[in-house]
Amino acid sequence: MKCEYCKYNTEIVDRLKNKEIPEEVVAKLTEVFKVFGDGTRIKILWNLFDNEICVAEIAEKTKMSQSAVSHQLRILKQARLIKARRDGKNTFYSLDDEHVKRIVEQVMIHITE
Repeated sequence: MKCEYCKYNTEIVDRLKNKEIPEEVVAKLTEVFKVFGDGTRIKILWNLFDNEICVAEIAEKTKMSQSAVSHQLRILKQARLIKARRDGKNTFYSLDDEHVKRIVEQVMIHITE
């Protein structure tokens, strides 16, 4: 029995099979992979893997300044890889959805095989 995720991916592959990938899709994929191509952003994503945390905590865990973390968070948010939630004066960040987590997991599996 296939999982729902696998079924969904099969449907995408079947739909796109033997078709040229549209340029707008290529551009969007390229931008997302550029965002993943930075070690600092990978460290931030890793810290958000199972946690919702604030800028100060991310800065502490990554040994970066809050200003540098904020800059990277803006890039990650623009790429729709993370989301923010305000609680009073504090903003908490988390992965945007399970897709982001799966991307990181799949690459980790690939590089450790």
